[in-house]
Amino acid sequence: MFIITLFLPKFSHQHKNMKRFWSKTLISTSILFFCEFNHAQNPISPEGIFLADPSARVWADNKIYIYGSVDKKPTEFCSNEYHILSSQDMINWSLHKSTFIVDGKNDKVLYNTNNTLYAPDCYTKNGLYYLYYCQPDDIAEGVAIANSPMGPFQNGEKIKLFGHNEIDPSAFIDTDNKPYYMWGQFNMKIAKLKDNMKEIDSSSIISNLITEKQHFFHEGSFMAKRNGMYYIIYSHAGRKDKPSCLGYATSKNIMGPFKYRGVIIDNEGCDPNNWNNHGSIAAFNNQWYVFYHRTTNGSISMRKACVEPIYFNEDGTIDEVEMTSQGAGKPLDAFKPIEARTACLVNGKCKITLDTTNQNEYLGSIFPSDYAVYKYIDFGAGADSISVKVKLTDREGGFNLQIDKSWGQWLGYVHFPERKSKQEFEIINAKIRPVKGVHAVYFKFYGKNEKSEGFVIDSFTFFKSKTK
Repeated sequence: MFIITLFLPKFSHQHKNMKRFWSKTLISTSILFFCEFNHAQNPISPEGIFLADPSARVWADNKIYIYGSVDKKPTEFCSNEYHILSSQDMINWSLHKSTFIVDGKNDKVLYNTNNTLYAPDCYTKNGLYYLYYCQPDDIAEGVAIANSPMGPFQNGEKIKLFGHNEIDPSAFIDTDNKPYYMWGQFNMKIAKLKDNMKEIDSSSIISNLITEKQHFFHEGSFMAKRNGMYYIIYSHAGRKDKPSCLGYATSKNIMGPFKYRGVIIDNEGCDPNNWNNHGSIAAFNNQWYVFYHRTTNGSISMRKACVEPIYFNEDGTIDEVEMTSQGAGKPLDAFKPIEARTACLVNGKCKITLDTTNQNEYLGSIFPSDYAVYKYIDFGAGADSISVKVKLTDREGGFNLQIDKSWGQWLGYVHFPERKSKQEFEIINAKIRPVKGVHAVYFKFYGKNEKSEGFVIDSFTFFKSKTK
C-alpha cells in the first residue's frame, strides 16, 4: 500500500442544482489506498490479451479449457496463433499462449502459406486432443494433434470437405462414442467423422441443418447435449442486422431437424463499434455457463472472452441472460478496487481502451452524455464515499453515480477538475448518499469542451467514511 493525496469536492443531494456546489477549493487529505483488486470475472481474458471465439471444453482432469482465436489489431479479426485459458474453479484462470502457430519458424501448417487462424474448437478421443482450425485461404479447414489439452498442437492436416469449405469448424462426440463435425456460414453443415477424427464421411454430409432464414444463423456453430436434447449454439444475426447474439436451436436427433429457440445472450452495448459474437456453452461443477466475447477499443476486433451462468427451464429452453461484470463469480466487492475495464455496458464514445505502452486496459475516450455500467457491486452493510483513479484533461467534468437502472436512484456525483497540462493518474474522492446491498452501478458522464481529449479511468473503490 502507499500514501496518495485525494481531492474532495463538496457534495449535494440535489441533482438539478449540482453545479452550485462545485468545490472552489481543493481539500487535500491523505488515506491509505490498497492495491488489492477485485478478481473480476469478466472479461476472463487477461489484461492486454484479446482472446475471442471461446470454445469451452471440460476434460477428464476436471478442468475447464477455453480454446480461442487471438485478436491483435483493431482492423482485423484473429491472428497467426491460438491461446488457451484453463481453470479449476471458474474464478482463477491460467493463460497458455501460442499453443498453435501458423507463421515463421514455428509454423505448424506447412501446406498453406496463409498466416491467419480463425475460430477453433477442440475435442479429445483415446487420449489425444484434436484441434480444429480454419484459415481464410480458400477457407481451408484442418486438424492438428497434441498429447495434452494445452498443446502444443503439431502437424496441421487439411480436412477435405468436398466443396463445402466454410469457416468455424466444431466437433462433437455423442454418448455412443460416434464423432461428428460441423461447420458453415449462413447455413450450417454436419457430417460424421471417421474414427481417426481427421476425415469426413462424405456420404453423411447434411447441409442447411440450421439456416440464416429459419434460425438467424450467421456462423460459429457449437454442439452440446443435455438430458437427451442436442443444442446447437451459434452466432445469431436476428437483431439490428448484426450477429451480436448467441442463439440456439434444439433437436432430439443429432442430424436434425433443429427447432429455433431464441437468444442466450446479446453483446450489443459492449463497445460503440461492436459487430459479432461467437461462443459456446458447457457444464462445470453442476452449473451451466455460456461463453462469449465482447468487442473493445472502438473496433470490430480486439475481442475478449467472457462468461455468464445460464439456467434451463423444464422444457429444456434457456433463459436469455445479460452481460455482467461479475461473470461466474459473486458480485464485486465495493470495498476493493474495481478495474474500470470491467464495465459490461458502455454508451456513447466511451470504450475499453488498450494502452500499448504498458498493455493495461482502461475505460477511456469518455465524453459528456456517455455512460458505463457495472453489474453487480455488493456494498455490504453500506458505503458513503467513492475514490476514482482517473487521468484528467483540460476540461471540467465528472459523472453522476446512479444505481439499478439508467435513470435509477441518484447517489451523488464525482467532479473532475480541469488540468491545463498533461497529467498522470490521480485519485479523486467524493461523498455519496449511503448505499448498501447489491446493485447495478451507472457512471453517467458530463462536462465541458466536448472537443478536448476524453477522460481515462483506471479503477474505483467505495468506502465507509470514518467521519460524520
